[in-house]
Amino acid sequence: MEKDAAMIIIAHMRSDFPTKFGVPRQSGLAASSVSRIVFEPEFRNPDFLRGIENYSHLWIIWQFSENMTAGFSPTVRPPRLGGNKRMGVFATRSPFRPNAICLSCVKILKTELQTDAGPVIYVSGADMVDNTPIYDIKPYLPYADSHPEARDDFTSGTPRVKLSVDIPPELLARIPAALTAALTEALSEDPRPAYQRDPARIYKMPFADIEVHFSVDGDVLRVVDIIEYRGKI
Repeated sequence: MEKDAAMIIIAHMRSDFPTKFGVPRQSGLAASSVSRIVFEPEFRNPDFLRGIENYSHLWIIWQFSENMTAGFSPTVRPPRLGGNKRMGVFATRSPFRPNAICLSCVKILKTELQTDAGPVIYVSGADMVDNTPIYDIKPYLPYADSHPEARDDFTSGTPRVKLSVDIPPELLARIPAALTAALTEALSEDPRPAYQRDPARIYKMPFADIEVHFSVDGDVLRVVDIIEYRGKI
């Protein structure tokens, strides 16, 4: 097998998802979630971003850093099929791949060229764990990258169901106001593994500085407690 030159990390994504649990399964699903692209020291020259203000969206090539030792197989069980049907890994977006890389499209909210950490790009809709390594960013080009006629028999045959999120007022008060919309969106996407559907089970999802405890019954997710997040669950 040929060996290519190793890729280098140019930046890291700083997000409100400290662990994999709860991260949106695709980019753009939690559009209210704001993340930051923070560059490595050798890429903090503002010239690297000259002209970026001409674009609204970016492609990000990043590393599945949480899956580096997980291995892979020719087939996987996509969550959209309830984890019960196997498909070829190259016919899915499974994170368990021969090369632990991913491609995501995010929206640029703003760019600050002069900060203590160098240039920082604020984006929405990222589907990445906090501190995810980034290999490259490229502008999204509508004339070349948008294909309204594209066919997708896989997901069109399994409609995406969003959960209704119920947060009691006394618990809602424990969520920083700036994070409420992003957290609600993430919860509505059903963070549970596809094979876990026990309505009596209490799940724990870290988000920013809090840990959200919830249960799901049918299509309703109920938050039952919110405490301070104290590290990996």
